[in-house]
Amino acid sequence: MRIAAAQTAPVWGDREATTHVVVDWIRRAADADVDLVAFGETFLSGYPFWISLTDGARFDASDQKEAYAHYLAGAVTIDGPELAAVADAAAETGVFVYLGVTERSPSGGTVYATLVAVDPTRGVVSAHRKLMPTHEERMAWGIGDGHGLRTHRVGEFIVSGLNCWENWVPVIRHTLYAQGTMLHVAVWPGAVRNTVDSTRFIALEGRCYVLSAGTLLRPDDIPSEFPLREEALARVDDLGYDGGSAVAGPDGRWVVEPVSGEERLVVADVDADTVRGERQNFDPAGHYFRADVFHVEVDRTRLDPVVFTEQA
Repeated sequence: MRIAAAQTAPVWGDREATTHVVVDWIRRAADADVDLVAFGETFLSGYPFWISLTDGARFDASDQKEAYAHYLAGAVTIDGPELAAVADAAAETGVFVYLGVTERSPSGGTVYATLVAVDPTRGVVSAHRKLMPTHEERMAWGIGDGHGLRTHRVGEFIVSGLNCWENWVPVIRHTLYAQGTMLHVAVWPGAVRNTVDSTRFIALEGRCYVLSAGTLLRPDDIPSEFPLREEALARVDDLGYDGGSAVAGPDGRWVVEPVSGEERLVVADVDADTVRGERQNFDPAGHYFRADVFHVEVDRTRLDPVVFTEQA
């Protein structure tokens, strides 16, 4: 199977324009004979870069409210036209897609960092809301649930995916290893510092391929109408989102080392038999797991804020 990370930039905060970017890169992946392509964390339609640069924890600050309102307006819904267009592109090309999105809650006021899996024939097959946003991300994103902790079949491979620092949490990784993942997709805001250690470690631990997908984000990618643009950019010369997309093999060695600053498809060919061979001496959720000692139970219920019971 051929896999790729689409290392490019969104049209930050613009869900319609960024959808066009996603569709274009899905087609580029198809032209390169790619079977599965991944985009970075909340690629559609952008990572909340401004919070750490503009004292985002100030309570009841009018400028932070304006920035959040702008961000919320750019978020998408799982059943909305943006993901419908992505599903159409996947169906047209036959490419399986992992896409990080800013998902707007049914209540209309919360954004989740959600990793969506799109199958070419079945459409959206899972939407995993990040279980715990990291540090300042909690000022922009809600806390997710276990509903999306699922694997999917793509050709000979069983594939899985997580958002950013979720990839560091052992019990979350174990949940996916136990479902047989052979290719794990780790999506990131975009930085070599995020992927240079974790990609190889997860691959070696899980005896699986790991595709890390990172985003590019430069000052020119931030639209002039974003309320805190000038204040945020005044603090830094470089936003620091340089991609870092990479691929590691199930022996923990690099297939493609982290790519910095380049806008391109980061492509690798992966082999299911290589995964099977590496499991001969270690399977962390199989013959190397002690089910008589440890018990892991996962709640995959979608935790909705209200459940309605109605009489017919």
